[in-house]
Amino acid sequence: MGQLIVQLIPTALGVVLSPLAIMALVAVLLSKQARRNGVAYLLGWIVGMVGLLLLFGWIFRTLDVQKPDGESPLWVGLLRLLLGVVFVLGAVWVYRKGADRIRRMAAASSPKDVAKAATLPGWLQSVSTFKPVRSFFLGVGLFVVNPVDASCAIIAALDIALAYISAAETVAVTIGFVVIGTLPIAIPVFWLLIAGTRAQPTLDAVRTWISSHTHVLNAALLLIIGVLQLQKAVTALF
Repeated sequence: MGQLIVQLIPTALGVVLSPLAIMALVAVLLSKQARRNGVAYLLGWIVGMVGLLLLFGWIFRTLDVQKPDGESPLWVGLLRLLLGVVFVLGAVWVYRKGADRIRRMAAASSPKDVAKAATLPGWLQSVSTFKPVRSFFLGVGLFVVNPVDASCAIIAALDIALAYISAAETVAVTIGFVVIGTLPIAIPVFWLLIAGTRAQPTLDAVRTWISSHTHVLNAALLLIIGVLQLQKAVTALF
């Protein structure tokens, strides 16, 4: 079980450092019904994560991924190979996109241009008018549809399914993964519930910091996850 937890650490951090999800959360927490929307978004995020973990955990067990002789099926290596390629390409994309945003901010000639360069994606501008139901589905969608977060959940489900641990240990590891992956969403939501309007300057600062700094860390983490999956794929296939 201890070895499994170590294996899941990079994957859990991949969920934690999801810039788009956190930036969307900041937009939700600045909406007209910030508190209700924040809680709804958090619940949606948890439902999306737990749903994918349970779905793929069931799929992998149905496909009899855990063999008595300890050897995994050929398709497991191919899946890891595919996920490894996705993460490596994702690392390149995240780094280049973040670097481009910083270049646009550096080239800005006025505060307005700087704000525009660091702003949220266009489709998130409508979040300010969201109600709790839409915020809930936004939380679900940003986890399930986001290829990085979804891939992290698939990798976690695969690693848990391959591990020779008891049912109780499987539940404990899964809960731990969900708790860690939920922290970056839960902490700002609870901060808003406690601090109220005093939380807004902090949320604005978080959004600006994320826009300017997280691309390097996030790209490096995605690269690490990708390389680990490629290494496991090579071991399984050859």
